[in-house]
Amino acid sequence: MKITSTFSIAYSALLRNPARALLTMLGIIIGIAAVITMMEIGAGSAVSLRSTIEGLGAGNIMIFPGAARTGGISLGQGSSMTLTPEDCAAMMQYCPTLTAAAPLVNARAQVVAGNRNWTPNQSLGTSPVYFDIRNWPLADGEYFTDRHVQTAATVCLVGNTLARELFGDESPVGHTVRVKNVTFRIIGLLAPKGANMMGFDQDDILIAPWTTIRQRVAGSRTSTGTSSTVEVSTSTTYPGGSTSDLYPKVNSSAQTNYRLSPKFVYVDQILAVAAKPELAGKAEDEIVKLLRERHHLGEGQNNDFRIRNSAEFLKMLTSTTSMMTNLLLCVALISLIVGGVGIMNVMLVSVTERTREIGLRMAVGARSRDILQQFLIESIVLCLAGGCLGILLGHGAALLVKFQLHWAVAASPGAVAAAVTVSAFVGIAFGFYPAWKASKLDPIDALRYE
Repeated sequence: MKITSTFSIAYSALLRNPARALLTMLGIIIGIAAVITMMEIGAGSAVSLRSTIEGLGAGNIMIFPGAARTGGISLGQGSSMTLTPEDCAAMMQYCPTLTAAAPLVNARAQVVAGNRNWTPNQSLGTSPVYFDIRNWPLADGEYFTDRHVQTAATVCLVGNTLARELFGDESPVGHTVRVKNVTFRIIGLLAPKGANMMGFDQDDILIAPWTTIRQRVAGSRTSTGTSSTVEVSTSTTYPGGSTSDLYPKVNSSAQTNYRLSPKFVYVDQILAVAAKPELAGKAEDEIVKLLRERHHLGEGQNNDFRIRNSAEFLKMLTSTTSMMTNLLLCVALISLIVGGVGIMNVMLVSVTERTREIGLRMAVGARSRDILQQFLIESIVLCLAGGCLGILLGHGAALLVKFQLHWAVAASPGAVAAAVTVSAFVGIAFGFYPAWKASKLDPIDALRYE
């Protein structure tokens, strides 16, 4: 028999009892729908996590000062000030995998505008390249420049939340605010970024030149963690060396006339970005080697700084999401097995019901191979039809989850292709035994079957 004739006979046999065929497909439909729904929800979660990390800056590398110890007790990360602006400049010069690096100075202070005040989550001092690293555009105004950093200018940019709390719906650009009795002129409004994955409001922020924040708001930090707005640190700059070994002493007149002495200023953090996210590991190795050399750390000495990069964070979150998606996928595949068992059961019943038909076909010349093909085709058609309906149902369920629960959902072409492949495999695997049993019937016994 031609394969087209076998398809026609198999299709006609299925249409004799459409209700039973639909019920037979139900297990496959539910299984495929569950797989598609889980895969699209998992893909959406991965996309959402990736966009969140990229909002913070893909390939970002954060360098923090180390921890000081007093009497064998660690005072925690950042208690020992070991990072300087010169470290940041050296990274750009000697780390070829980095595209940008910016020093950060953190402060927390009340911001006053007229008769309104607000304490933002963060008052941050940095350089203009910070906005490129964070991919942070402007909603209004302009960025501050390197000239503002060099002159410690009292200009700043504000986030959407801080602007709303101080000025309502009015644009804050051009207005002045006071931070610790220092008057800042707002020159830019940052575009909204929303909350990050930890729930931290990124728009509740004031950003100014790091020299201004360090000198006039946070004070000049020393290696012991103290601060002063007028004194210059004379404590140990790096382990194993003193400031007098590296730089000439600053006399009292210099301290009075130049309130900020950059060579003796520490920063709270350095934010760098690799040329590509996959180069973050190599960039981290370059930074470690450079900083250990600059900080005069001998072999066997621990680093006096700590490094974190967003690529590792993204990898960790993605692996966790993938693990949960795969777990749910395994649970969903159980229903496919149940559906396959149901198809095998129905096909065995069908073989029993159609024994005389099989005997008649074999009596007029049909070969065992033709009977095997017919029942296999019936099984495969049932599974493929169930798979197609399951794909539509699963995609609809994913859209329902998206609009009703507001979860992130993303289409997964790979899941659709896998669903079709699995459907065909289930049809062959669970339909082969009934088809083989039908092909081995004796024509005489089949014709005599009641």
